[in-house]
Amino acid sequence: MWFISVLALAAYASAAPAGTASTAIISSTSTSVSTIPSSTAATAAVPSPTVAYASDDLNDSLWNQYQSGTPEPIIGSTGANILGPQNVPLERESPDFMAPPTTDSGSVENVKWSFSLSHNRVQDGGWARQQNENDMPIATTMAGVNMRLNAGGIREMHWHLTAEWGYTMAGSCRVNAVDQLGRNYLADVYPGDLWYFPRGIPHSIQGLNDTADGCEFLLVLDDGSFSEDSTFLLTDWMAHVPKEVLAKNFRVNASAFDHIPDRQLWMLPSAVPTQSVAEANPSSPAGIAPLPFTFAASKTDCRATSQTTGGTVKIVDSRTFNISQTIALGEVTVVPGGIRELHGSARVTVFASSGNARTFDYQAGDVGAWTGKQDEFERTHTYISGYVPPSFGHYVENIGNTTLKYLEIFNTNVYEDISLNQWLALTPPDMVKAHLQLSDETISQLQKVKPVIVGPGEW
Repeated sequence: MWFISVLALAAYASAAPAGTASTAIISSTSTSVSTIPSSTAATAAVPSPTVAYASDDLNDSLWNQYQSGTPEPIIGSTGANILGPQNVPLERESPDFMAPPTTDSGSVENVKWSFSLSHNRVQDGGWARQQNENDMPIATTMAGVNMRLNAGGIREMHWHLTAEWGYTMAGSCRVNAVDQLGRNYLADVYPGDLWYFPRGIPHSIQGLNDTADGCEFLLVLDDGSFSEDSTFLLTDWMAHVPKEVLAKNFRVNASAFDHIPDRQLWMLPSAVPTQSVAEANPSSPAGIAPLPFTFAASKTDCRATSQTTGGTVKIVDSRTFNISQTIALGEVTVVPGGIRELHGSARVTVFASSGNARTFDYQAGDVGAWTGKQDEFERTHTYISGYVPPSFGHYVENIGNTTLKYLEIFNTNVYEDISLNQWLALTPPDMVKAHLQLSDETISQLQKVKPVIVGPGEW
């Protein structure tokens, strides 16, 4: 899963299951040792001790504490102050790195990246910055691009070996494409709207000015090695074909190409379109592409949209946006103090099995990566991104004081996850007791329907 936060402070973390030896603090007193009855009642031996109970120590976020004074790696009576130089602004952004929860353990690859650390390609017409596996090696199945186009600015006509999924964050833009059968498509998109171009489909994007000076959007590509600097560009191609060949191909004189660029443009300024979509789109003998390349998610309730006291989840996948066969979206909001329940997807703890777990803190502009039932990507509204590999358990907690909004982006055609709460509720109670030693009262409160988001005060 690839994710990015868009509006508020979030933390991303994963914790090892309670009762395993991977917890950082284990009681050594005899009263904290659990026992398992023998399976044979007649010849039952004295119960054997298993592992110690998980610690009851609280692991509240130190975010607020770290925003004033000098952050120090001190937790209660453990740790010590830093005697050497400190990067205080960076330490304030990641308190769970400086003073990690006691449930963190072992080693987990980095699943957080900030677009603020990405190299920005600035050109006449706009700019773009990207995150791929060079920045976050664990993110092998998806890469992200944050792009801005001025009004009239064009991301050059191009194609690539990956599918491209786009999410409009601000302003508006016009996208166009032509498929392999000569069917064309032209549409305008607005904040919250999506587009999807299958691999090999040539397309372009242009900023409009009807709502703002151009647009800004997020792109997700279904290959972690993708680079926005290595796409197949119209001008680059034309510049590397002899003009006499161009003349033969287009059945014109070679002089018709006297003014084509001698190298790629990549991004370029232009006038804002004045014609409507219907007026501007050329009529194709093959007709219009049958499956729309865009989806007005901002105006659509969408499939499986759910709302709780803790927030909302809007799902857009191939069941509603039919052409989107490799990317599925969950647009999530979480109120302050709420939590996107433990699921197999902003304080985020990522559980990587075998006693390995680590907690990450996210704010706007960061990209996070962690593993859920499928790869997914999330974003809070300031360009933080992350990546979670398939099957890594995780949760997202809003530790800020405003509503968190982020995107969960899966490398699949259908949005799916596994809820820990629902999994336990639909498992025979004796099986759950054998693992976790929960009381009947606690088991009776497990949810057979996915809670999805848990609001503050619901526990």
